[in-house]
Amino acid sequence: MLVVPADGSYLAVLRTATAGLAARLQFTLDEIEDLRIAVDEACAMLLAVAPTGAELTCEFEVTAEALAINVTAPVKGSAALPGGQSFAWQVLTALAGKVSADTTDERATIRLTKHRSSRG
Repeated sequence: MLVVPADGSYLAVLRTATAGLAARLQFTLDEIEDLRIAVDEACAMLLAVAPTGAELTCEFEVTAEALAINVTAPVKGSAALPGGQSFAWQVLTALAGKVSADTTDERATIRLTKHRSSRG
């Protein structure tokens, strides 16, 4: 788990950690780049609804066939994430594969799940 200030200048830390982990898990170069961009997009969505001074939490879950990344931040009041039909959401889905979001207890979480391509 990584925790960084909810500030765009810290997103490079999360992108780099994601890329490093995906590389160690033998994802392809294209898959690694897709994950880097997906994490960046998910964080941008959360930064838009996070209060000043908040923190982003990024948790990684490794399974035999996939890497799941949960990015979480507190939300301001009744702020909401973009809907499943929004352009931003479509980009996330194209990059990460499986994407879901949950807002509970004044926190929003975006979960990205990228399955490894089969190597024949």
